[in-house]
Amino acid sequence: MTRYIALLRGVNVGKANRLPMAGFKATLEAMQCTQVKTLLNSGNAVFDSKARSCAKLAAAITAGLNEQFGITTPTIVVSAAQLQDIIRNNPLRPADDGHSRFLVAFSQDANMLKPLAAHSSLAAPGERFAVTDKAAYLDCPQGFMESRLAAKVLGKAGSAFTTRNWATVLKLGELCDTAKR
Repeated sequence: MTRYIALLRGVNVGKANRLPMAGFKATLEAMQCTQVKTLLNSGNAVFDSKARSCAKLAAAITAGLNEQFGITTPTIVVSAAQLQDIIRNNPLRPADDGHSRFLVAFSQDANMLKPLAAHSSLAAPGERFAVTDKAAYLDCPQGFMESRLAAKVLGKAGSAFTTRNWATVLKLGELCDTAKR
């Protein structure tokens, strides 16, 4: 069994794509996933599966959620090892009080993140942005609402991935560790 993290894009934001986390958990369990734990109400789950391919698992979760709830939402799946690598190799490190203003962008195909590097010129003074071979990292100490770079990353250009703030990423990492016990 491999431990995975599923990240749904755009659920429970506003009135669209409403998904109860108990339903998300039940969908994963119906797919023979075990040790399923959800985090927050925004489409995060940690679980174990015999699956070998993150991409195939993501496609199966997307199909299951569509079948069960009529929700069409991109799903990104990373292994616990990949998540730990993303955490460990963060090139920017946010301030201790800045975790909620620091985003990590995940994509099922990391090559989809590379074009975002072209938008780094939109960064305002104090903002930092890095794209690695596993994730993209955006630090907006003044917040996302006024950031032109954040608008680009979170807008149409960001439709191939999903973002989580650093606090959530760290909680998912901890949940991976506690689920082992």
